[in-house]
Amino acid sequence: MARPAVLRHRDFNLYWSGVVLSEIGTRGTFAAVLYHVYLLSGSSLQVGFVGLAQAVALLVLSPLGGAIADRLDRRRLLQLAQSLSLLASLTLAVVTLIGAVEVWHIILAVLFNTAAGSFERPARDALIPALVPREQLVHAFALLNPSREVAILIGPAIAGVLMAVWGPEAMYLLDVVTYVAIILALFLIRIPPVAATKPSKNLWSSIGEGVRFVRGRPIILQLMALDLSATVFGAYRVLLPALATDVLAVGATGYGILSAAPSAGALIGSAIIFRMMHRLRAGRVVLAATVAYGAMAVALVWAGLLPVTVAFVAAIAAATGLGLFDAMATTVRHAAVQLETPDEIRGRVTSIYQMASRGGPALGNLNIGWLASLLGPIGALTVGGLVPMAVSGALFVTGGRIRDYEVDEPHEDVEESAPDVAVAPDARPDVPEE
Repeated sequence: MARPAVLRHRDFNLYWSGVVLSEIGTRGTFAAVLYHVYLLSGSSLQVGFVGLAQAVALLVLSPLGGAIADRLDRRRLLQLAQSLSLLASLTLAVVTLIGAVEVWHIILAVLFNTAAGSFERPARDALIPALVPREQLVHAFALLNPSREVAILIGPAIAGVLMAVWGPEAMYLLDVVTYVAIILALFLIRIPPVAATKPSKNLWSSIGEGVRFVRGRPIILQLMALDLSATVFGAYRVLLPALATDVLAVGATGYGILSAAPSAGALIGSAIIFRMMHRLRAGRVVLAATVAYGAMAVALVWAGLLPVTVAFVAAIAAATGLGLFDAMATTVRHAAVQLETPDEIRGRVTSIYQMASRGGPALGNLNIGWLASLLGPIGALTVGGLVPMAVSGALFVTGGRIRDYEVDEPHEDVEESAPDVAVAPDARPDVPEE
């Protein structure tokens, strides 16, 4: 098969490789953190506090991170943020190695890592349109998302093995190595300058422009609502340590496999979207995939009630389904947000959307952890899984932009309240192919 056109760009390939390595460390460390907290505390509620730490950092700092991503060199901002995350993971590894680690150490490390990520993520996504031509942007996201899922598949599996053999500190040290890799990759890429735009009077009015722009894009608001319905109420990862340890009795290695299973499904879902994006009604794909995601969340916790001989297999199948349908919805959502947004405001819009795409899972971990302490894991995720199904059904019945939305071309649905931002269809200078 011929190499996809999006892979003919040297800088995108370097960036892509660095992101994959970074995600291996990040996702493996997150899986290790959840399991580590559960080992120390034996409480799903305390595991949920990891989500609280993430939510605080994301909701407070995400808008600021997006505004800064539109003002500074995005590559340099990425390097700085990755360096701060490296220090947080290294510190966590050291306190674990010397036997002084406590739950609050882990939560503090997560807080610092997420704070750095609040500046890094908007710059990371906003950098992609500078690496490929506009007509290849959907394919770039459709390729980058499954590549991240490969990392998410490998990361938790590695974490499970490392924790079983050496302990969580081994995964934290591997995370440090992967941060070094992406920092080096960022040194090597070449990015054309972004067309100059009129700066805002101050940073806060700059953030306000991003908020007004999103308010003037109903499709972005509807996509954020769908994302939040799934991630806040269908946050299954917070229950995986308890499910693996107390229900399925498969230990750290089984936990690693269960944590990695969604990524296996995500690879399948991303492959479907990559090949069929322009033959599917993207809006309806998002709605249907969100409904299926809720159903898989319910199936995951009910798998624990099956006979022992099939319970673990059924749980893996449900977790795989979660990843498959999540990837189908996520690829469309991310591509739509980027296509709807001009480059000069992309960092701010991405950071606002990030409050749903990353803040949602963080709040979801706390929400489901708290509900599990009241209703038990089955009750919590059963109730939670029904919410995205209901929201998707309501959006389909009421119509609106999302039901008939396509990502093949940008849409003009800005209300009069939107800011005066020039929406140039191709403001990014062309990037020559190799």
